[in-house]
Amino acid sequence: MKVRFRTSRFGELEVDRSKIIYFPQGIPGFSHLREYVLLDYKDTPVKWLQAVGDPDVAFIVVEPGVFLPEYTVEIDSKTMQILELERKEDLVVLLIIRVEDDRIVANTEAPLVFNASSMKGIQLILE
Repeated sequence: MKVRFRTSRFGELEVDRSKIIYFPQGIPGFSHLREYVLLDYKDTPVKWLQAVGDPDVAFIVVEPGVFLPEYTVEIDSKTMQILELERKEDLVVLLIIRVEDDRIVANTEAPLVFNASSMKGIQLILE
């Protein structure tokens, strides 16, 4: 089944429902938006996490290994349950990035994690 929605950056998109990542708790600050799609950005490791329900909400994200090869995230059992994560190889970790004073800054304190199999995600707030 296809889902069609508008975006302010990419125009109208049509994606297969199986490609939508569901964040049961939303993303802090955007708790009313629960469905997102991951879009490639040109021929780079950078991606866009576009909200399905709001054309103006999209985050620039990247896998940590691109900038921080030593970065790791420990997933507790509660998070594994939320994500329905049974196999570690299904875990995808993304960092939201922004450009600040001509520098790229990655939010390492609150990674986005999702299960590539169940397509459920959560933003972890690390201590």
